[in-house]
Amino acid sequence: MDAKHLKDLLQQVAFGKVEVDEAVGRLSHLHYEDIAFAHIDHHRSLRRGFPEVIYGEGKSTDQIIDILTRMMPQESVILVTRLAGDKAADICARFPDFTYHEDARMLIWGKASAAHAVRGKIIVVSAGTSDIPVAREALLTAQAMGNPAEAIFDVGVAGIHRLLAHRAVLAAASVLVVVAGMEGALPSVVGGMVDRPVIAVPTSVGYGASLGGLAALFSMLNSCSSNVAVVNIDNGFGAGYMASIINRL
Repeated sequence: MDAKHLKDLLQQVAFGKVEVDEAVGRLSHLHYEDIAFAHIDHHRSLRRGFPEVIYGEGKSTDQIIDILTRMMPQESVILVTRLAGDKAADICARFPDFTYHEDARMLIWGKASAAHAVRGKIIVVSAGTSDIPVAREALLTAQAMGNPAEAIFDVGVAGIHRLLAHRAVLAAASVLVVVAGMEGALPSVVGGMVDRPVIAVPTSVGYGASLGGLAALFSMLNSCSSNVAVVNIDNGFGAGYMASIINRL
């Protein structure tokens, strides 16, 4: 339950529109709700400022629908990540208000509340077009968490002039998320251009010696740009989430 829903409920009790016993019933699952295959953390919005995010991979459509049915009355925004298109189609048929972003494999419902003031804009940068799905996951996460966020795609080091053309935008960002596969050099380059936090995201894009993203990961971990921090391979969601936390006032 987020702060808005809790305040609304308490106001309804104060004005006599909701009986105390009914309010107690609504709050009985505030800590968590045990539905056998999941313990839904309804308290996370109040504790951390954003609700529990549903990881779609490995869950059945019915399981996701069951979780959503219990979360939607209590939240203003819900994300489902790593969700296959066929499952998303079934869920959207049940809940037409959801929007599925096929490239990012992300399902989004609702709109972020304005609970947190932000420092500025988050900029998501991808080295190549093949990195866009992970970059889009970061972008959508940051936007869903209430941040102004924009993307610059396909500006990798093989054509560095493309990146340099966006110098002013990069310098004005509050936080940058830089997504790259292959040798993973782009975050170091961007980190050397700005005085802002750079969250590096290695992707599994690359030929055999890229080792499914390990080459990019090791390169980013060894960056000589001191303002670069690294998340796990293909973890656009984690990068967007961390960028949002950093961007809060």
